[in-house]
Amino acid sequence: MKPKIFIDGEHGTTGLQIRARLAKRDDLDVLSIPEAERRNRDMRADFLKSADIAILCLPDDASREAVGILEGVNSTRVIDTSTAHRVNPDWTYGFAEMDGAQRALIAKSRLVANPGCYPTGAIALTRPLVAAGILPADYPVSVNAVSGYTGGGKQMIAQMEDPANPDHIASAYFLYGLTLMHKHVAEMKQHGLLDRRPIFSPSVGRFAQGMIVQVPLHLSEMNGAPSLGDTHAALAAHYAGQDIVQVVPLAESAKLARIDPTELNDTDLLKLYVFGTEGQGQVNLVAVLDNLGKGASGAAVQNMDLMLGQAH
Repeated sequence: MKPKIFIDGEHGTTGLQIRARLAKRDDLDVLSIPEAERRNRDMRADFLKSADIAILCLPDDASREAVGILEGVNSTRVIDTSTAHRVNPDWTYGFAEMDGAQRALIAKSRLVANPGCYPTGAIALTRPLVAAGILPADYPVSVNAVSGYTGGGKQMIAQMEDPANPDHIASAYFLYGLTLMHKHVAEMKQHGLLDRRPIFSPSVGRFAQGMIVQVPLHLSEMNGAPSLGDTHAALAAHYAGQDIVQVVPLAESAKLARIDPTELNDTDLLKLYVFGTEGQGQVNLVAVLDNLGKGASGAAVQNMDLMLGQAH
């Protein structure tokens, strides 16, 4: 019997992306609720309880409600793409490459919290260095990032693409999260193994998808004053043996004049770069990913496959 998959919120940006991916597969039975009935709580409850895996593509409060509906229904496993459960110790964090044991944890878990797109890049850069003892856990980390506007969901897509929209955004680029209280900060801190809240400065560009996340560091303030090569070696060692997170060789990075945030669009890859000039005491760590791929739907499908016992 094919596993039953229900996408609760399949008509949103992430839900549509996941639905399109699963539509190409014949090994799953994808349950679909009519859009007109998406607010029918009883129908949603029936679909949630009949699924082997429910993928929640909902706002935080609606995700919590769905989890409440499933209380005591151990036959349904859950992947939540909202921010509601990403720092909850009862949930497994769904970044499979984060540590060597993470795939196995995801595979056996009933409750999996899909990572955020920005945190995927930030955690990928900081966690290996803290774990290796190179980056002090109390280092004052700053995370600077730019995303394509699809990361803001249907509302922002309409604001960016429709000039007739009363809330139309005409600028080519804008900064937000100005209070430094963005909801991704807790996730970056906990799973990045940081003791201090990082300063997170997100922005959006006038391109649909793609993402750059930067973590600049002073090497002299790190343990042992590592070199660029030491920093790169720690990242490369952490991600050895898998093919999703790619640590770009230093020699290749040194030849680059610019980084394109759309480089990995329509893939589920994550590239990490180490930039700087040896001997100058500074390094800029850079992650590039598709905010709709490894940053959202790609990670959700990867986690689903791990939970179903399929290699990924």
